[in-house]
Amino acid sequence: MGCNCNKTTREEIMKIIEEQNVHFFRLQFVDILGNMKNVAIPLSQIEKALDGNMMFDGSSIDGFVRINESDMYLKPDFNTFTVLPWRNQSGTNAARIICDVAKADGTPFEGCPRNNLKRVLAEAKDMGYTMNVGTEAEFFLFELNEDGTGSTVTHDVAGYFDVDPGDKGINCRREIIETLEAMGFEIEASHHEVAEGQHEVNFKYADALTAADNTVTFKWVVRSIAAEYGLHATFMPKPVFGINGSGMHTNQSLFNLDGTNAFFDEKGPLQLSETAYKYIGGLVKNAAGFAAVTNPLVNSYKRLVPGYEAPVYVAWSASNRSALIRIPASRGVGTRTEVRCPDPTCNPYLAFAMMLNSGLDGVKNNLEAPSSVDQDIFSMTPAEKEAAGIDSLPANLKEAIDALKMNPIADETLGSHILENYIENKEQEWDDYRTAVTDWELNNYLNNY
Repeated sequence: MGCNCNKTTREEIMKIIEEQNVHFFRLQFVDILGNMKNVAIPLSQIEKALDGNMMFDGSSIDGFVRINESDMYLKPDFNTFTVLPWRNQSGTNAARIICDVAKADGTPFEGCPRNNLKRVLAEAKDMGYTMNVGTEAEFFLFELNEDGTGSTVTHDVAGYFDVDPGDKGINCRREIIETLEAMGFEIEASHHEVAEGQHEVNFKYADALTAADNTVTFKWVVRSIAAEYGLHATFMPKPVFGINGSGMHTNQSLFNLDGTNAFFDEKGPLQLSETAYKYIGGLVKNAAGFAAVTNPLVNSYKRLVPGYEAPVYVAWSASNRSALIRIPASRGVGTRTEVRCPDPTCNPYLAFAMMLNSGLDGVKNNLEAPSSVDQDIFSMTPAEKEAAGIDSLPANLKEAIDALKMNPIADETLGSHILENYIENKEQEWDDYRTAVTDWELNNYLNNY
């Protein structure tokens, strides 16, 4: 896994390959939707891969390029090299490395989400800031159907922070943690979540690029280890009606280039700096306009409804968990904002870029944060919410897409290639959903009309 501040060298990688008998190598990258892809290569091709000379057909990846410009290269980030603990077979190991996608002429491909985040982070650095991020991705463990597909039948009836024997996912969760630790993650906590079959594993924050790498790796590890236990792990936001869905609370902070936390001011209101308040103002202003990226599925908006702890209302607070943006109690180096709307199906490279530039929009334009809302927003009347200036997030994917189209920072943040292809994909998803005949319609209409 590695941190971008502790540089891994080619020589170190070759030494690990020899010492741990690595025979297979996965070159990983993500598509525009955040789906992990990989090219698997044998030991004989590893030096070629480390040189960045492995080519693949980009036209086969959704939203990448047309077939007449399809030759692309995978440029490995040595800091992401790690041996895969669960892939040991007959004494030989497999490893992975995350790659950036380059065009045939060697220049960064603008449709690569990882390249795009690096560009946005470089622009933030020109303003004097780096970004740290910590994600909290929830997931469900379900039983398998007879055909091996995932069901929505949970294998436990435990609740929030419950223990075994009620929490039957505890052994699977333990192996997930042990696997992540072997890959370099620093695990801070894990527990059973509110809903039956729902779990959370928290790992330490990192710089934004490493955090995005960690998030896609985490989801891959969870699904892989769950499969070893005969379970289906899903990060779907709302797989079961009537119970809590799965979110991905995203903690984020800006640091000055001298290493100090730009959000902390010991003498400021709530010990928050002017930069922090402007960043909050930018998040509030742009929340509806980034929801299509942080909450990218039709199903995402089945989670974002009142009554299930999901944040629906665009407000901030230092004490109120019903607000979209919460300020956790930690101060000093731990001063941060927690954006609570994202769900774990988002592409973290795009989501982090959108949230960062949304906050920086507030910093650049001196936006004032609205007054904090410290009462339970779910209990407020519509008139009270209107009087407090509290807007709602989009109610469905169509509204979110429209808001993304109208968001002036979307194109500069995602670039025209990613934005156009992303919108095209999401509009097709909405149209497929809009025209589908659902079980709900059949149950309610077929025998009544």
